[in-house]
Amino acid sequence: MSEKSKKAKQAEPDIPNKIDALPQRRPGPIIAAVIVAVLAAQFIHMIITNPNFEWPVVWTYLFNEHVLTGVAWTLFLTVASMAIAIVLAVVLAIMRKSSNPVLRGVSWFYIWFFRGTPVYTQLVFWGLISVLMPKISLGIPFGPEFWTWDTADIFTASRAAVLGLALNEAAYLAEIVRAGLEAVDPGQREAAQALGMGPSLIMRRIILPQAMRIIIPPTGNEVIGMLKTTSLVLAVPFTLELQYVTTTLANRVYKPIPLLLVAAIWYLVITSVLMVLQSKLEKHFGRGFNGQGASVEAIGPADSTETRRAEASAEDRQDVQMIGLNA
Repeated sequence: MSEKSKKAKQAEPDIPNKIDALPQRRPGPIIAAVIVAVLAAQFIHMIITNPNFEWPVVWTYLFNEHVLTGVAWTLFLTVASMAIAIVLAVVLAIMRKSSNPVLRGVSWFYIWFFRGTPVYTQLVFWGLISVLMPKISLGIPFGPEFWTWDTADIFTASRAAVLGLALNEAAYLAEIVRAGLEAVDPGQREAAQALGMGPSLIMRRIILPQAMRIIIPPTGNEVIGMLKTTSLVLAVPFTLELQYVTTTLANRVYKPIPLLLVAAIWYLVITSVLMVLQSKLEKHFGRGFNGQGASVEAIGPADSTETRRAEASAEDRQDVQMIGLNA
């Protein structure tokens, strides 16, 4: 027995009839962990040693210039589409909660339509927009036209892909934003109104910052989903994103499996970065709800429990004295 264990045993109080109970042994989790570890080791060994994966080909094309261009375009489509979708989703969620029936109806119809049709079908539609509307004009509604543009010049393949992805994603994000707004205590809005704050200021400074705690986690999942949905922009057609580039290289060199692994590795790398960013955003907007950031020093001595009790007692004594004087 070590010296430290002897000191700890001597420090224990002398309890009569003390029972030295042993913890109950649970072999189930240990057996399950061993089985999972063995299966994981076998899977990793199979991936490394299987010659059909052709890892040398994977490393050859992992940083190929065409692949890197595809990665850049995939990131651009993801970021641009999500930026437009988030702004549009906030507008749709506010419209959905509006007292105006026209705004509520338009928001409901938009969400119903874009959630009810496949994104691939929508992307095909945006690819054919120049066929449906050869010209886009600006003027008085149902009146004369002042400016006219060719639709094909405005809706290029990249713009049509971004717009198609953004409009579809906004329908899903609108419901996420609406759920976050409804989760905020109505008393917060009433307190802000009592302070004389306007509706827009209440939404920007009071409601949205508190709703972000609920909005961020599902929005992070939607961003990751959008990253993989960019592989469908071939329907526009847009042929510069990662999945199409790797598929084209695979057909050229007759190596489908290694090029699929190249695409999978890049998707996993980008997804890992997005997950880290999502975690940091969740911690940032979750402050005050999960016990973080609240301390006595931050609150200040004037807000401590003892100080508040002392102030309350002093006020009570003053009230008693005033009652005595009035009597």
